[in-house]
Amino acid sequence: MEEDGGDAKVGMLESFMRNQQNSLKSLFHRKKSSTGRDGDGSPSPIASPKPIPQLSLLANSVVSRCSIILKIPTQDLQHRFDVELPESVKQLLTYARNFLEFCSFQALHQVMKQPNYLSDQEFRQLMFDMMLAWETPSVTSENEIKDAVSPSTQDSEDEDGWSLFYSSPTTMAMQVDEKKSVGQEAFARIAPVCPAIADAITVHNLFDALTSSSGHRLHFLVYDKYIRTLDKIFKAAKSSLGPSAASLQLSKGEIVLDMDGANPVLPVLKHVGISAWPGKLTLTNCALYFDSMGGGDKPMRYDLTEDTKQVIKPELTGPLGARIFDKAIMYKSIIVPEPVYFEFTEFKGNARRDYWLGICLEILRVQWFIRKYNFKGIQRSEILARAILGIFRYRAIKEAFQVFSSQYKTLLIFNLAESLPGGDMVLEALYNRVSRITTDVQSDVSSVQYMKWPSNLSPVSLILLEHFGLNLETGTNMGEEMIIVGDFCVGETSPLEIALKQSILDTDRAEAAQATVEQVKVEGIDTNVAVMKELLLPFIKLALRIKVLASWQEPYKSTVFVILVSYLIISGWIGFILPLILLLVAMVMLWRKQFNKGKEPKAVRVKAPPSKNAVEQLLILQDAISQFESLIQAVNVGLLKIRAITLAILPQATDTSAISLVIVAVILAVVPVKYLITIAFVEWFTREVGWRKASSDRLERRVREWWFRVPAAPVQLIRADESKKKK
Repeated sequence: MEEDGGDAKVGMLESFMRNQQNSLKSLFHRKKSSTGRDGDGSPSPIASPKPIPQLSLLANSVVSRCSIILKIPTQDLQHRFDVELPESVKQLLTYARNFLEFCSFQALHQVMKQPNYLSDQEFRQLMFDMMLAWETPSVTSENEIKDAVSPSTQDSEDEDGWSLFYSSPTTMAMQVDEKKSVGQEAFARIAPVCPAIADAITVHNLFDALTSSSGHRLHFLVYDKYIRTLDKIFKAAKSSLGPSAASLQLSKGEIVLDMDGANPVLPVLKHVGISAWPGKLTLTNCALYFDSMGGGDKPMRYDLTEDTKQVIKPELTGPLGARIFDKAIMYKSIIVPEPVYFEFTEFKGNARRDYWLGICLEILRVQWFIRKYNFKGIQRSEILARAILGIFRYRAIKEAFQVFSSQYKTLLIFNLAESLPGGDMVLEALYNRVSRITTDVQSDVSSVQYMKWPSNLSPVSLILLEHFGLNLETGTNMGEEMIIVGDFCVGETSPLEIALKQSILDTDRAEAAQATVEQVKVEGIDTNVAVMKELLLPFIKLALRIKVLASWQEPYKSTVFVILVSYLIISGWIGFILPLILLLVAMVMLWRKQFNKGKEPKAVRVKAPPSKNAVEQLLILQDAISQFESLIQAVNVGLLKIRAITLAILPQATDTSAISLVIVAVILAVVPVKYLITIAFVEWFTREVGWRKASSDRLERRVREWWFRVPAAPVQLIRADESKKKK
């Protein structure tokens, strides 16, 4: 009786699979009849694929499933690989891994033509097995025993439906242990082949986000949760194009990327001047929309596509225009009368604001990138699709794991390129890739596209968006018959990846340097002044020594100094002083580098000033502000007096100044510059000599008295109209 039930269940399964041959699951269907025939009785050339001796057990399993997807026997795939690809990728040490890439790339591109493939568990498990097999592709690299083959190679059936991989979620959780985890290199090589899952530019940061709590190894449960969340976001984006976005009156090719503020408990507050309105904020690939809550007005649109000097940055907001809460972003442009602030109210932290700041900047920067290189048509849509997919991946990580990245670890492509050292080189490589995108890609499914860098590429990101029901481009043929040609070559690294690796290397150095900067920052004005004095101590001592010489306290040394400097100026040697100093500094730096290898740098020892309480620190700050204000006032008064002399407000002062300028002009025209510099130096340096001191003080006094008699030019302050400001 039990046997009959089992046979009936198998029969129902085979009948279901026969009726769904064109569905995505049929791509992964591996069960065959005992006669080696398909359900319809026709012979199957791939019913019992022979294992390839060079491959590990898991790699053979992956290759056999790829052959089923491609409907090509494994022997034929190996023959194509051996015949069509160059010898450089068929070396003994890399043969297995490159052949695995050859099969996996083609299979993934074939699967990506199917709708809703992210929802299919078999696809998720196959792709994870590709990464596992990439790490141990050959027999020699297989460190596990025979029973450690990936559970995804086992056929099983559970109460939720048939699966190629695990009998139940519990069994899956038990079997996905430390040995069944994926490293960064394998993830970075396989995952970007499917642009919906990862991008070559941000794949390393995505891996860091997924493995932040698992020792930098990716487990299947985390990977599976990420893709399931990503699939929900794609479906939500498709549904948001319906009635929920009807009031926005979106243009063709405009896609809603995210909405916030629909919950009345946590709305988005729009601040303009001292007024604030609660409402809902919506971001599309073209603009920001704000829909006031409870109002019948048309949603306000802030276009992000035009070059209107737009600025988006974090800002402080509060009631009645007060700057209290760090929970807002500011938007301004030349077509907006005054800046607009969007406050994201939340009880703790500012993660909500930071998320919206990131995605708004991403759209602003991708539009700038499009304008810079003047992308049109299919290329413009492809680069927009790439940014949109990045935002959806960012949403998936945020919703599934509550992970928020730093500037160097962001999952947004153009934000990352903006913050990375050498990010301009990454964007240049991206431009070179996008410029090769066309819809005129030959439709023969051939392995040739994986053996060399193709001259024409498919708009892969755009095709994927359209498969998910999100259309950016109209009037082009993006159907399933279009071949997917991505920028991936078996056993090779793309120019984009090369530029990215160099940028990541520079980023590590920048992060290490920034860590030291954070360590040496100290608080308090007096403490920072003490640190600055200690760092400038050599220059302070030099200035004090020159001041002592200029005071003529030691006449012999002062005389030698003035004669030596005067000779250097007149003879022209003064021009070699600066190059000599620079050369000496360079020699000292190289000497330090040679003899201080491996030694810890000596810390700068600073005597900390006496600690002060909050009131004392406020008084010091007030005194510093007062001194700075006095300095600004003195500068303004001097400028106004010069203006008065120029406009002849005091004729006597104007006459004196004009005569002095004429005399100086004649001297500059007649006397060589080196003599003028020598005379000026001797005059300044000998002011404190006994026989000159009285006359120098008298001359300085007369000049100061003359300056005090010069009036300042009038100033009129025009106040802004307060009534207009309140409006």
